[in-house]
Amino acid sequence: MPKIRTLLVDDEYLALNLLEGYLQRLDDFEIVAKIREPLEALALLGREPVDLLFLDIQMPRLSGLELLRSLSRRPFTIFTTAYSEHAVEAFGLDAVDYLPKPYSFERLLQALNKARLALAAAAPLPAPGPGAGLPAPPAFLTIKADGQYRKVALADILFVESWQEYVRIHTPGGVLVALERLKNLEAQLPAGQFLRVHRSYLVAVGQVTALDGNELLLGKHRVPVSRDLREQVLMQIFGVG
Repeated sequence: MPKIRTLLVDDEYLALNLLEGYLQRLDDFEIVAKIREPLEALALLGREPVDLLFLDIQMPRLSGLELLRSLSRRPFTIFTTAYSEHAVEAFGLDAVDYLPKPYSFERLLQALNKARLALAAAAPLPAPGPGAGLPAPPAFLTIKADGQYRKVALADILFVESWQEYVRIHTPGGVLVALERLKNLEAQLPAGQFLRVHRSYLVAVGQVTALDGNELLLGKHRVPVSRDLREQVLMQIFGVG
């Protein structure tokens, strides 16, 4: 799979180096350039294809918001800034995410998962011809489990349960435990493929085989359904309204 071509734009030298170091830990990102001058970034965007743009907001001569508004073709963009008051305007420009500085590697991974999903959804269908019928590589989440950063294909997730301050991600190959809140993980997952069915459970819609009383069946697993979410479950999973 081609790497995600990524441009880093920030007038702060240390912020650029930190972000570059984070991205170098991951094997699916290619850093096209790291630029401190917004007008230089604007020129590069006019001549180079870029999939993902990390963009600071407060910069001299041209703000990140002004830079993005000036582009006729906008790459998927993650804003990074020390100021929270620009969040509404950033999302008005269809930003993938908004990272308030300073941010952790774990918070960056959440933003990157959103970017991966957005890029996968925007990818054109393969043209007819040799190999065109091969399935595209699945989108995935990156989580920290057992002291390691792990890729979990969305297609492998059966359901996710909240477990104290952790989540337990159930897959056919076993259970992964990650230090994460369920609501944060829910925000990273595509809503059409995953559904909250209980305050402590998310299920993969395509993995559900039946509803037995107030429990969903997913292979050998049973997942409880909240009484107040039963109608939504019937409509979104079984098409019964």
